[in-house]
Amino acid sequence: MSDTHVPRRAKDLPSRVWREVDTADLVVHAGDWVSESLLDRVRARSRTLLAVYGNNDGPALRARLPEVAEAELAGLRLAVVHETGPAKGREQRCERRFPGADVLVFGHSHIPWDSVTAGGLRLLNPGSPTDRRRQPHHTYLTASVADGELSGVELHRLPAG
Repeated sequence: MSDTHVPRRAKDLPSRVWREVDTADLVVHAGDWVSESLLDRVRARSRTLLAVYGNNDGPALRARLPEVAEAELAGLRLAVVHETGPAKGREQRCERRFPGADVLVFGHSHIPWDSVTAGGLRLLNPGSPTDRRRQPHHTYLTASVADGELSGVELHRLPAG
């Protein structure tokens, strides 16, 4: 997930997202938490949390989270960052910036994104579960990892309200 903006855009995460947090082996958050209390609650309920800060996260969150996070999961090299710049040229920029990654999860735009670069880097943006902006739905992503491969990537649309 990304761009939760709690409590500015929503009082809390949707209950469906909390259920996913409770059951996932890894929770990824690509920044714009806004409140430390949400970070604390997600961290407490996650088996493992891989997270970064975003442009709306203040000094306290920036002191606790990196700008870029990386992990290896069952042979898959995962990177997380909040901002990747404009959509035009994104694939090339991200390939240059993250040459060792197989998958890059990013946020900032609140626009779901799923593409693969010419060099094979998978780019994923989960959108936002709490602040859809001009998108038709609030969203988040789930996926599976096994034997160095990402599979079952699914964009979940949340009901309005």
